[in-house]
Amino acid sequence: MTGQSGIASYLRMIKFSHTLFALPFAFTSAILAAKGVPALKEIFWITIAMIGARSGAMGMNRIIDRKIDAANPRTKERELPSGVIKLKEAVLFTAFSLIVFLVAAYMLNPLCIKLAPVILIILFIYSYTKRFTWLSHLFLGLTISLAPLGAWIAITGKINVEILPLMIAVVFWLAGFDIIYALQDIDFDRQNALYSIPQRFGVEKALIIARSCHLLTWILLLMTGEIFDLGYIYYLSMIIIAGLLIYEHSIVKPHDLSRLDIAFFNMNGYISVTIFAFTLVDIIVK
Repeated sequence: MTGQSGIASYLRMIKFSHTLFALPFAFTSAILAAKGVPALKEIFWITIAMIGARSGAMGMNRIIDRKIDAANPRTKERELPSGVIKLKEAVLFTAFSLIVFLVAAYMLNPLCIKLAPVILIILFIYSYTKRFTWLSHLFLGLTISLAPLGAWIAITGKINVEILPLMIAVVFWLAGFDIIYALQDIDFDRQNALYSIPQRFGVEKALIIARSCHLLTWILLLMTGEIFDLGYIYYLSMIIIAGLLIYEHSIVKPHDLSRLDIAFFNMNGYISVTIFAFTLVDIIVK
């Protein structure tokens, strides 16, 4: 593949636009660590590391799940199972993305590059979790939570307990959304011995678990504000976040999943960007 159509196919394969979900949390962590706006060099390499890691992780996931995707009516038209992108091309793209991540980690600081292999192992394992545990949603949350943890390490050069509530908040934030997203595959998962919370507990209980995850997220975000002595601007964002979460859960009902994409894609982006923007303004004002 060549030209813009080829690039677009790779971006669709890894859902590049979804990088927006995790990147604002990485930037939020970075400004908390720096107690202000980090140096431009640090922002640049954090961004590159994030793009490389997420692109590589999604590439691995698509490669590992290609047979499952081909069997699922919802995903059979994805780039790999449909043949738009060949397996060899996907492997090369994934390898390149992971090399980009490693280079960025090296450019940030020694601890980043030392921990990089551990991060790659976690990203690799995630793609197999749906084959043996319905806790795969939490494991996905863990992979995304590496974004704020990694950004913190990039700025401070160490791991501190202060960042853990934000990191855990991201775990439950993403897990809650992923549970909702998995509702559309409940029948396929049951027929193909794949594990998920909807497959294990049913739609109604899955929605209750998703709401509980997001309640925990909100509480942990409040704790983050307290730990970092953030001001009224940050807590204003907590009111907005609560409203977004309530709205998101109100439009997904046990017997009506027609608005599931709005809940998953739109709310994800709105929430992460809101937290970042209000945290940044709060710290700048202070």
